Amino acid sequence: MTAAASSFRPDIEGLRAIAVGGVVAFHFGMSDLPGGFIGVDIFFVISGYLITRHLMQEIGRSGTVDLWRFYGRRARRLLPASLLVIAVTLVAGYFILAPSEQQLYAKGALFASSYVINLWLLRWSFDYFAADTASNPFLHFWSLSVEEQFYLLWPAFLLLAMRLRPDPRGIALILGLVAAVSFAVSAWMTSVAQPWAFYFSPLRAWEFAVGGLVSLGLAERWASGFRFSPAMGWTGIALIATAYLSVSETDPFPGFIALLPVAGTAMLLLSGARQSAMGPASLLSLPPFQWTGKLSYSLYLWHWPVIVYATILWPDLTLTGRLACLLVTVGLSYLSYRFVEDPVRLSGWLSAVSLRSLGLAALLTSLGVALSFGASQLAAHSVDPDQKRIAESAARSSSARQIDTGCVASLEQTTPRSCSLGAAQSRKTIVLFGDSHADHWSTPLAKIAEANNWRVVTYLKSSCSVAAVPTWNVRLMRAYSECDAWRQMAMKEIADLKPDAVIVAQFSYSYVENDVNGDLDHLVTRDVWADGLRWSLSALSETSGEVVLLRDVPVHKSYLDRCVARSLWQGRSSSVCDTPRQEAIDERVSKTEQAATSGLRGVRYVDLTELFCNETTCPAMIDGKLTFRDRHHIATPYAATLAGSMQRAIFGNQVAARWP
Repeated sequence: MTAAASSFRPDIEGLRAIAVGGVVAFHFGMSDLPGGFIGVDIFFVISGYLITRHLMQEIGRSGTVDLWRFYGRRARRLLPASLLVIAVTLVAGYFILAPSEQQLYAKGALFASSYVINLWLLRWSFDYFAADTASNPFLHFWSLSVEEQFYLLWPAFLLLAMRLRPDPRGIALILGLVAAVSFAVSAWMTSVAQPWAFYFSPLRAWEFAVGGLVSLGLAERWASGFRFSPAMGWTGIALIATAYLSVSETDPFPGFIALLPVAGTAMLLLSGARQSAMGPASLLSLPPFQWTGKLSYSLYLWHWPVIVYATILWPDLTLTGRLACLLVTVGLSYLSYRFVEDPVRLSGWLSAVSLRSLGLAALLTSLGVALSFGASQLAAHSVDPDQKRIAESAARSSSARQIDTGCVASLEQTTPRSCSLGAAQSRKTIVLFGDSHADHWSTPLAKIAEANNWRVVTYLKSSCSVAAVPTWNVRLMRAYSECDAWRQMAMKEIADLKPDAVIVAQFSYSYVENDVNGDLDHLVTRDVWADGLRWSLSALSETSGEVVLLRDVPVHKSYLDRCVARSLWQGRSSSVCDTPRQEAIDERVSKTEQAATSGLRGVRYVDLTELFCNETTCPAMIDGKLTFRDRHHIATPYAATLAGSMQRAIFGNQVAARWP
């Protein structure tokens, strides 16, 4: 992932092996390394070290930087293998992915080819209903885009720094200032808008700058004379190992946590300046580390599309299957390194004239964009009526969101905003209260209200439980204080409204310990859930005619819109996307909630599970309709068919309208 230094350092090659090994192990699920993804941060520091060292040496020799030669060398190093992986991934995707997915991910390929996919993912990451990023075979190109943006700007920055402060200490001061400012903003953004801190290259600049700092002659001279440099290197190994073993993707990252791998990598790089048999360089120079480090760029490029496509084809991929994927990854990496990466990088004809390398860069970039656009157009022509119907079912908004997307409060919003469905004036007012799992019930409830001339008022907020329990937001990567504030104000407004009924629904499986969606951290115990739920329901019942708590819907093992579309494309039955009932429902959560409502005056518990599951299975399709848009949000066209069943279950004889 980085350029070779002017003098080869085996310990850096071995450090690359540690970095790519962590990333591959994390993504393949073959090792208990929850923090393996921070291998990318190690690469960023290495890149900052090598590129800054090379550029400063050139500035020292000639007083400037041959930018065209620098960019040409970067192009030869990075682009040929990158384009090969993009092209192969697009071709494989034609046979594996549904046409709608092919269209979406062709955009990813286009942005990857033009080195800005990190910005595309940044926008995508704030969309609650965006497609699952884990199925994006181009997701890993985000870090390459960040590096390429760094390569584009860093030479000019160093030249400017040399003009401002030409002495070594002045350069160190400027780099230190860049690192400090970038880190401070990154740490702050991690707590308020984590995707910006993760994907936005200026907020990753501090990692490159740290690498640049330790590459300076001042730092290397100090390290080479420091008698405890070997111990410093082993300490660096320990910091990286600690991060690999203790950090997880649910932690607020990068933020302060990223200091562990960044500091560890910097210490290892400094330690290597003092050639000592006592330091970790002796370990990192061993043949397995050297061979893996040499292939690290190709391994990084190939591993992600291999495991993404393998888990799509075989969702229950075993350890043996993952080992097979590792062998495929290594084989593809060796072939691309041997026949593409190395020959182009070392080509004497290309390196002799910078314009040739730059022409190659323009050609490969244009070819990548053209292939991506062509793949998107081909996918568009492959969408048949059945595929289109599935895509439209998944994309159609709920009745509340059709009024205004703002009817569902955003993550940062704390002031409630009510929306009205049904009759503008009515003798009966119903409140729908909860998170996105309340929102999907707004569709049948709106039909009920229209048929009976009722008014429905919604109070909805994404990822916010009605139960008064501590919540952790996986998108914000922190405690969800906005939920507590919003809930309190919403309940006050509901009390002032004095509705005839309050219908409560929420994604229980994202808040309380369970077996169907239990891979999340920060879930509360069932006892805490029962207490928080009982408190909220009791408070609501004091000012409402009645309170109805809806049991949470099943959680499917796959995203149904994509799974069903793939099955149609591959000529298979949609039943391959069904989920066994026992895997989609945790009865213990239901029993906890029933117990919480027991004895509360005017509070009822309503179970509508039979609308989604039979005795053994929760089907992906019922009566020709997609049941869920993803894993657990009801598809709006199917939700519209549930009005009669919902009315009978909740309102019984209170209504005038009749349904089949």
